[in-house]
Amino acid sequence: MAYRSFEELAVWREAVELAVDIYAKLESCRDFGLRDQMSRAAVSIPSNVAEGAERGSNPDFIRFLHIAKGSAAELRTQLIIATRIGLIGSDDQVVLDDRIKKISSQLQNLIAALKRKT
Repeated sequence: MAYRSFEELAVWREAVELAVDIYAKLESCRDFGLRDQMSRAAVSIPSNVAEGAERGSNPDFIRFLHIAKGSAAELRTQLIIATRIGLIGSDDQVVLDDRIKKISSQLQNLIAALKRKT
């Protein structure tokens, strides 16, 4: 699992795209509190991957990947709430939830790989 920069990590790239898409989906949302929470959770995922990768140690990287996984779970919860109150359509919810689950799985796989190296 050699990489030169966090930008090379597929999970980071996919999480960035997810954050961009969340912003786009919520662009016209007038529930500013939920929109802000969802946007912050979405941005937190790739941000923590990047920060952990740059820390220079596997234990630190693993810790930040766990934080990213927590943000993914937070975003999934907010997505469910947004769907139930009619801010996100159920079709969009299914697609976004699948993407978040995939990212969470990638994070878990990266955590496992890093733990094997430690």
